[in-house]
Amino acid sequence: MKNVLVIGGSRGIGAETVRQFARSGDRVVFTYLRSEIEADAVRQETGAYPVRCDVRHSDSVKIAIDKAVSLLGHIDVLVCNAAVADYNLITDIDESGWGEIIDTNLNGVFYCVKQVLPAMISRKSGCIITLGSMWGQVGASCEVAYSAAKAGVIGLTKALAKEVGPSGIRVNCVSPGMIDTDMNSSVDPEAVAAIEDETPLCRTGKPAEVASVIRYLASDEASFVTGQVVGVNGGLIV
Repeated sequence: MKNVLVIGGSRGIGAETVRQFARSGDRVVFTYLRSEIEADAVRQETGAYPVRCDVRHSDSVKIAIDKAVSLLGHIDVLVCNAAVADYNLITDIDESGWGEIIDTNLNGVFYCVKQVLPAMISRKSGCIITLGSMWGQVGASCEVAYSAAKAGVIGLTKALAKEVGPSGIRVNCVSPGMIDTDMNSSVDPEAVAAIEDETPLCRTGKPAEVASVIRYLASDEASFVTGQVVGVNGGLIV
């Protein structure tokens, strides 16, 4: 049984990750920002404990992680899933919009990792899983801010794995493709169809398919896996 903290666990991939860890008998705390109704539904379904957190602010992250530690005792697995998306030409992105994407998708990972690492280093044990994106690997037109943030997450993951490996801590990145989530619900159906046509498996993915990879990377079966970017994209990016 592991103690798991899922950052951004009220919807989509995060909620399914909470479900899968809970079904495996792990103790789970998860964070949410605005989706209070969804968070309570996940709590009732799984028994996991929800904590409100705005990952854009380090003080909010500290409060949430302190609460998680008070509930769990310590954190074995940190899953950094909180993210927002935006679809705009770069000429239409203002500084506020750019800042929200970078603060949530990249700085939020930094704040969470920085907060949990000292205890993991002290125990010489821990597992950190970040959520990247195929667009962080190859870039996406009209998603410059999102692509930049996710590319940063991938770089952070690889560098951190080298830094904390000697302390017995593994760090990996799961990099989803087009997944059927609320985040992607606003994507033009024609754009989704075009991506499906280009995907060797000819479809979009399901949140459970990403969550199962997250759970594997957190397991003892992945004890020699670190610093990796694991694509869950149906073969679109290889």
